[in-house]
Parts: sequence; C-alpha cells; structure tokens
Amino acid sequence: MMTAEKGSSTATLSRPCVLIIVVAGVERFAFKGVASNMVTYLTDVVKMSTSAAAMSVSTWAGITSMLPLVSAILADSYWDRYSTIIISSLLYVTGLIGLTSWALFRKWMPCSSLFLPLYLISIGQGGYNPSLQAFGADQLDIDDEDDDQSGCSTPEEKGRVKSAFFQWWYFGICCGSLLGNSTMSYVQDTVGWGIGFAIPSGAMAISVVAFFCCTPLYKQKINQPRSVHGTSFPDSILRAIKSLLASVSAGKIRLSRRHDDEDGDNENNFSELELQGKALKVAEVTSPKDSLNEATTKPSVAKIILRLLPIWTVLLMFAVIFQQPMTFFTKQGALMDHEVGGGVFVIPPAMLQSTITVSIILLMPLYDRMIIPLINVITGSSKGITVLQRIGVGMVFSVVAMAIAALVESRRRHLVAGQMNIAWLLPQYVLLGVSDVFTVVGMQEFFYTEVPSAMRTIGIGLYLSVFGVGSLVGAVLISAIELATTVRGAGETHGWLSDDPQVARLDNYYWFLALLSSISFVIFTQLCRCYN
Repeated sequence: MMTAEKGSSTATLSRPCVLIIVVAGVERFAFKGVASNMVTYLTDVVKMSTSAAAMSVSTWAGITSMLPLVSAILADSYWDRYSTIIISSLLYVTGLIGLTSWALFRKWMPCSSLFLPLYLISIGQGGYNPSLQAFGADQLDIDDEDDDQSGCSTPEEKGRVKSAFFQWWYFGICCGSLLGNSTMSYVQDTVGWGIGFAIPSGAMAISVVAFFCCTPLYKQKINQPRSVHGTSFPDSILRAIKSLLASVSAGKIRLSRRHDDEDGDNENNFSELELQGKALKVAEVTSPKDSLNEATTKPSVAKIILRLLPIWTVLLMFAVIFQQPMTFFTKQGALMDHEVGGGVFVIPPAMLQSTITVSIILLMPLYDRMIIPLINVITGSSKGITVLQRIGVGMVFSVVAMAIAALVESRRRHLVAGQMNIAWLLPQYVLLGVSDVFTVVGMQEFFYTEVPSAMRTIGIGLYLSVFGVGSLVGAVLISAIELATTVRGAGETHGWLSDDPQVARLDNYYWFLALLSSISFVIFTQLCRCYN
C-alpha cells in the first residue's frame, strides 16, 4: 500500500490504485522513450530541419494532448471508462508497433508515412490516459455524493485521500518518464532506433495485458449511454455559449464556484457557478416538465467547460514552456560538450530531460513533509496553500527557468562550438522539475475536483488538453517568430531559430517566452482574486 502524509494524517491507497499507478508509469516509460528523442530522430535520420522537426514534434504532442478531451466527453457521456481503456490501449500498442516497423524498414517507406503510426499513438493515448487516471481515482474508498457509503467520514479525509492519489500518480508517471528519457535515448543513440522503439512497444504491451488480467480487482462504474440532459453535446455547447454571452452582456457573470456560506445562504453562489451537479447521465423522470427542469437547473458539460475556460487559457503558456525540453533544450544541448567526469561519461542531450523527473521524484516526498509544514509556520495556518496558489508558485519557477535558459544560451553563443559543457543546462531542467511539482499536480487536482463525479474523465481531459493546445500554441509561435525574424541576404537565411548555431538567437526566443509567461502569471493572479 502507498501512503502519503498530509499534516498529521496518513492517506492509504488501495491495491487496485497502486496497480493502476504502476501501469500508468509503464505507459509514460513507453511514450517518453519514443517522444523524448523524436526531434533528434527527425533531424538526424529523417533529415528534417531543426525548426521543421520542432514544429512537427510540437504539433504531434499538441494533438496528442488535445484528444483526451474529446475521448473524455465520449467516455463520460456514452461509454464507460473501462471499455475506453480496452479499446484505446489496443490502438496505442498498434501505433507503437507500427513506429517500430517504420524504423526497421525505413529505406522502403516514404517519409510522410512516419506520421501514421505517430498519430495512431496519439489517438490511442487520447482515450487511454484520461480514462486510466479517472478509473484509478474511482478505486479510492470515497464517494463524493454519498457520505454514508464512503470510507472517509469527513471532507478533510476525502481531500487527503485524493491528494495522496494525485501525488503518487505523478510520482509513478515521473518514474516511468525517468526510465524512458534516460535509458531509451541512450539505446537509440548508441545501439539503434529499431531496438530503441521496440523496447517501449513491448513494455506497453505487457502493461496492458497485466491491466486486463487484474480486472476482477477493480471497482467499475458502468455508464448507461444517454444524451447529456436530454440534448446532444453540440446543442449543449451552443446553448451554453448563448447563456454565457447573455450573462456577460448583462454584467452578471462572475468567476467563482459553489461553496457553503457560513450563514447557510448558498443561493447567490449557486447562480454564479454550480460545479457539484449530479450525474452526467440523468435518471429517468416521470414527466416532460421534470425533464425540462432537470435540463435547465443542472450544469451541462459545455457550461462547466466554458466556466473553467479562463483558468484553462492562462495556463497555456506554462504548457508552451513544458514542451521546450523535448525541442529546443535538446538541440541546445547538442551544441555543447557532452563529456562529463573527465570524459568517462558521454551524455546524450535528450537524457538531460531525466533531470526534470529526478527533481520531481526527489521533491515530491518532501512536499508534504517539509514544504507544507514550513508554509504552515510562515502563514500561521494549518491548511497549507490552496490548489490555485500551488499552480501559481509553479508558474513563477517556470519563468525563472526560461530566464536562466536565456542567460546560458547567451553565454554559449560567445564561446567556440563545443567549448561549453552540457552540465550548464542542469539548472533550467531542475527548475522546470520544481515547477512541475507545484503546477502540474495542482492542475490535476484542480480540474478533477471542479467537476461533478460523473464527469471526472472530462476533468482529466481538460487538464491534459492544456498541454495539447499549449503545444499547438508553441508551434504557432515558432512559425510567427521565424516569419518575423528571418532575414535573407547573400544567399543565406538568418533568424532566431536558424539551423546555424552561430547566427541563431535562441536566447531571444527564451526571453520572449519568459515575457509571455510573466504576463500569463499576472492575469492568473487576477483571476484567482475572483475565484473563491
């Protein structure tokens, strides 16, 4: 059993929860084993330019992270989480096997066909990840809508169990990411790409089989496929948008959530934002009038998504920074001296991504044992920091990481190629790891808890879609910067993101991201003032 302390209490996770966390860790090993070094594969093997490879990886990662929202809506509205895991895992494994086959038979394959298995992986992961995490949370011995049947008697105990699950979940996937980043990039660079893709494929297939074999242990919630409050999701979207626009024009919209007033007056809060509605699939009603009241008083999927949209939007720049280690950080490291320890060890640039996960693994157990008690001493409160405050702290660390990356790159440009050691990149990687402990875990808990229990998969999909849209925003930024900074002359092309390391200005690009992230943080703090 896994335990996580929070204050003086200990939250224990059930055996199915632990098993699902292990399965999720193996999935991260498989995906990171493929994705972490994909830029190098596209530039060195497929012979794409640096900017084209970075845009391709950012677009692929973006779509991969956006698809969970679509599949989550389908899973919560029409399917069930277990069936979604079954179908999507088969697509996932098929995509990994296809990628391995492409690497082995590359000489006989057109380059454009490479993206077929990559996007098949995206489709499989889109259904697999949110459903698996929500399914894992379903195994917790808590019931949000029936305290009498819950294994936890108080909301505080439920909160500790949820917090423990998300902390250990992120710990598990970080362990898998660490193995994928550190071992697979080395195998791919030194042994070969075929075996480097085959190992993640085999590991993922084994984890899927293990998950299926343990089916009798799981607590399953089978959803009956019905429409959302009697209407289709597109109709719900249009109706919610019209309602939102009408509220904005009347000056009645406020960013807040339902909470119990000390005086017992909850009427105003309910009208502002109701997030604790009942099941997504409504129960049978006795009359059309009851059905109409059900549809008009309960929040729809679209309405809840739209009301979480402001917080979701300002987190996009954090997601853009989140993608840098897989793209420009890796190419930045390729221009440095890879030897450490007097030439005893040679570090592939992609392997440095593992320092992010090492930072997370080391800091995560200390969060409840050292950081929260220290905050309690400083604030004089026993509640630590709120979820939104946790997210904001991580955003600050990400801005600092980009500033340090800019300073290191500026220094590298004034030295001879290969003269600066790759160890100089460690601070920016470590700071991004620290920011993940705060922001990513906070985002998971925020989007999971701010939706009704029947929409938990959608909540996880919203969290994952931040990184999806953020990756696409990153790709758009790359295109815009190339267009704005490219200067042609004497038969050569120069710009911030040039393939020539002597004329490229990655430092300016990093400063630009730091500026945009700072603006996002300021907006985020203003939104938090309105969010109770």
